[in-house]
Amino acid sequence: MSDLDFETPDPNLKSIITHDTLKWIFVGGKGGVGKTTSSSSISIQLALNNPNKQYLLISTDPAHNLSDAFGEKFGKDARKVTGMDNLSCMEIDPTSTIEDLSADVDMDGNNPLKGMMADLTSSIPGIDEALSFMEVIKHIKNQNSTEKAEISYDTIIFDTAPTGHTLRFLQLPQTFSKLLAKFDELAGQFGGLLGSMGGVDTNSMMNKMTELKELTKLINEQFTDPDVTTFVVVCIAEFLSLYESERLIQELNSYGIDVNTIIVNQLLFTQKEDPCKRCQARSKMQNKYLGEMDELYEDFHLVKMPLVNTEVRGLEKLTKFSKFLVEPYVPGGSVDLD
Repeated sequence: MSDLDFETPDPNLKSIITHDTLKWIFVGGKGGVGKTTSSSSISIQLALNNPNKQYLLISTDPAHNLSDAFGEKFGKDARKVTGMDNLSCMEIDPTSTIEDLSADVDMDGNNPLKGMMADLTSSIPGIDEALSFMEVIKHIKNQNSTEKAEISYDTIIFDTAPTGHTLRFLQLPQTFSKLLAKFDELAGQFGGLLGSMGGVDTNSMMNKMTELKELTKLINEQFTDPDVTTFVVVCIAEFLSLYESERLIQELNSYGIDVNTIIVNQLLFTQKEDPCKRCQARSKMQNKYLGEMDELYEDFHLVKMPLVNTEVRGLEKLTKFSKFLVEPYVPGGSVDLD
C-alpha cells in the first residue's frame, strides 16, 4: 500500500462506540494514568450512543476505584449506575472464586481442599487475576442462562489492574492449563485423604475444574477475535508510561488480541502567551512524546485528552469529560467540567 492509500485513523473512539459486535473491551495501562476514568468514560459514551443496548463495567483491579469514580457504592453483584438505565457496574474480588473452589468442608470442619487451593494460588503467577475473570464469566453466564435474569449485557468493559497484573490476567489459557495440571498432581497426593473423608465432595471439585477448563477454551476463542474483543491502552505523555504502553501492546500482539486505540490523558495544551513557565515546559515535554507517538502509532486511533480543572468524579463530570473521546478537544477550548 502506498502512502497515498494510507489514511490516519480518526483521533477518537467512534469506531468502538459504533461497533455492533464487540463483546469484550479491556482498558489498561500503567498505574496512575487514568484507566478508571477512561473505562468509565468509554462505558458512558457506549450507553448514551446505544440506548437499546445494555453495558456492564467491571473492575478487576484489587484497588477498586469505580465506586469512587461514580460516587456510589458497587460490589460483586452488578448494579445500575444511578441516572443511567443501560449501564451497570461491579467490582470483583478474586478470593471469592478461590473460596468457592474449596467450599466443600467435611462434618468436622476440616478442609484439605483449602490447603490444595493455597498451594495452587501460591505456585502459579497470575492465578488471582485469572480467577477474578472466571468469577465474572460465571456470574454473567449464570445470569444469562437463568429464566429470571432481567439483564443480558451486550458488551462488557473491563477496568483492569496495572500493566503487570493485566498481562498475567490475559494469559488465561496458559494459566489455567497450569492450574489444572497442578490440581491433578495435588489430587493424586491428597487422593487417599480426600477419599476417607465422607464430608468432602471431590466430584464437585472436579466438576468445577472441568467448568473452568470449558470456559477458558471459550474465552480464548473470543479474545483472539477482533470483532469480539479489543483492548484500549491508556497512558500519559511521559517516558515511563510510553515505555510500558509499548511493552503492553507488544504482549497483546503476541497473544493475538486486537489493540488499535490509545488514550493519552492529562495533556496540557498551553498557548504561546501563557505566563506559566512550568506549564510551558511540561507542554513542551508532552509534545515531544506526542510527536514520537504520532510516528510510532500512525495506524492507531490516538485519542488526546486534556488535563481538566477538577477531579473527574461523579456521573455529571464523567459524562462531560467522556465527550472528548468522540469529539476531540480543540486547544484553547474550555476544560471546565464544573
